[in-house]
Amino acid sequence: MEHAANQITIRGSLLELPRLSHENHGSQFFRFVLEVPRLSGAVDRLPVIARGDVLEQMDLSGGGMITVQGQIRSYNNRSGQGQRLVIFVFAQALSTGDLPPCNDAQLSGAICKPPVYRRTPLGREICDVMLAVPRSCRRSDYLPCILWGRTAQEIAKLSPGDTIQLTGRLQSRLYRKVTEAGQEMRTAYEVSALTAAAL
Repeated sequence: MEHAANQITIRGSLLELPRLSHENHGSQFFRFVLEVPRLSGAVDRLPVIARGDVLEQMDLSGGGMITVQGQIRSYNNRSGQGQRLVIFVFAQALSTGDLPPCNDAQLSGAICKPPVYRRTPLGREICDVMLAVPRSCRRSDYLPCILWGRTAQEIAKLSPGDTIQLTGRLQSRLYRKVTEAGQEMRTAYEVSALTAAAL
């Protein structure tokens, strides 16, 4: 796809030290969570996975804010535990410094389910879209996106297979999930779009 794009830059503070996530093709991958404050005062807690050699670029003793540049990725969790679709930031570069918080994402991809248009109890217009964002090796990342207002109206008219380009931020949201064992709190991740347009 011509405009294929998946880029995100987040900057925040480390919630926990990196720990080993998994090994693949002889490389070790580490997971950590970055706390990224919003202008509203809310805080997004975003999971990051980085290869060991990328993690070494970051000097944690320097303190300050951590900047992660990379892509938003997804995979299907087939363990039967927790969420089925797992969303995270795949770090391609890491650095530290004292710049202000940041959460900027750019995506383009194909709509893969009919958009869901609705209104909140307060009358805000919302459209939920699942975007298939192409990756190398004929793979795609499936990323839930939420659009607002006039943008929600426009994107709601589109159909599966149509491609869109958007800018926004990756956000986290707590919700209650009813399971056989009772209710449990889980975290959903979605891209909240600031701008979006059909390609």
